[in-house]
Amino acid sequence: MAFGPERLCAALSALEPAWQSSGFCVALSGGLDSSVLLHSLAALRAGNAGLRIRAVHVDHGLQSEAAAWADACAGFCRSLEVELLVLRLGLEPAAGESVEAHARDARYAAIARILKPGEWLLTAHHRDDQLETVLIQLMRGAGVAGLAAMPARAALGPGWHGRPLLEIDRALLAAYAQQAGLSWVSDPTNNATRFDRGWLREQVLPQMRMRWPQAAATVSRSAGHLAEASRLLASMAESDATGLLDNGRLAIDGLRRLPQDRQANLLRWWIREQGLGAPSAARFESILDDLMEARADAVPLVRWENGELRRYRDRLYAMQPLAKAPSGTLRFDPALPAGIDLGGGLGRLCLVPTDQGGLDPGLLHAVVVRFRMGGESLRPHPARPRKRLKQLCQEAGIVPWMRERLPLLIAGSRLVAVGDLWIDSELAVAQGKPALKPVWSGRPELF
Repeated sequence: MAFGPERLCAALSALEPAWQSSGFCVALSGGLDSSVLLHSLAALRAGNAGLRIRAVHVDHGLQSEAAAWADACAGFCRSLEVELLVLRLGLEPAAGESVEAHARDARYAAIARILKPGEWLLTAHHRDDQLETVLIQLMRGAGVAGLAAMPARAALGPGWHGRPLLEIDRALLAAYAQQAGLSWVSDPTNNATRFDRGWLREQVLPQMRMRWPQAAATVSRSAGHLAEASRLLASMAESDATGLLDNGRLAIDGLRRLPQDRQANLLRWWIREQGLGAPSAARFESILDDLMEARADAVPLVRWENGELRRYRDRLYAMQPLAKAPSGTLRFDPALPAGIDLGGGLGRLCLVPTDQGGLDPGLLHAVVVRFRMGGESLRPHPARPRKRLKQLCQEAGIVPWMRERLPLLIAGSRLVAVGDLWIDSELAVAQGKPALKPVWSGRPELF
């Protein structure tokens, strides 16, 4: 069956029954696949007045031809009367980092930021792409979720990511492009054999199709079965997590009561739910061994490229890799009411005028911010003795890895406040008088 607007209409209906009144943002690379998707979607617009279409082109800053590709996309969109947004990223992958993965992650993160609430990002992934994805995942030793490959729909930022062409062979898209007289750009890296996908396209898939002409359709069907199995495993994990999750933290005791295979299933599901990439098999074994079996008073850590797991007081914490704890001294600028950027993903600390109690405004020119060095103490309650900061953190249940990241307000050699958690009562101003209140915005999870 040939590809055209009618077939795209059916695919969109499967993604979103109310697609005629939806907003779509097409990821336009300028290549054949995305050009066909945008062209056929624009053709549907004539009979669907409520359909809203725009396109986004991402310039990763990795190739010399990037400016010409963006110009080509702009011209194509003008011919279709479609708005185009060009995002320029200027990526610089670190040594040893996968250029493909780095570009993909940065691209989707950038697009997620510009999506409107409820808007659909449409990408032109087709059945041949799905075949490549399954084979690559298989060679990486992926589990059920990985082998399920690319889903037809998924949440993305405030909207959705849809792949309406997953059941379409690329040959049909090429036939459509030829019949419609489309022109497109060609990215030489798509078939570069130094990349896994390029090597598959050049060295493996031609031979595979000679032996199994229906390979793409067959593997796509298998990916669908695996996606169904993945959904069942996720449903089981969600059920097993009942009563074990507290604000995203996972209780060790309850996890231990599950059979080992369900422990592993729940952990994998929980890590995905936190938005973290899957750890390697070796790292996952470390989670089961080092974190699960550590002493109750230990604070073990398992880290991988896209995340880390820590344990404290018989609960597991999953998070993005923490930046190195800041050091040095930061000073407030009275001319900048926005306060101090603490760095390291720790947010900002401001001193806000108030009459509800706080610090003496006279301290503004003397106070600086630094981070824990050891031995600090203060008196948060006038009727109670001074306490060491270590003791206050333990009593409050602040996780150990955040204690060295607490911003300390120092006047002279004296600790006067800890972020917006505690103020030394000996230096505090009573309610009803002018004061400065520490406000820590963008504060990471501390407990």
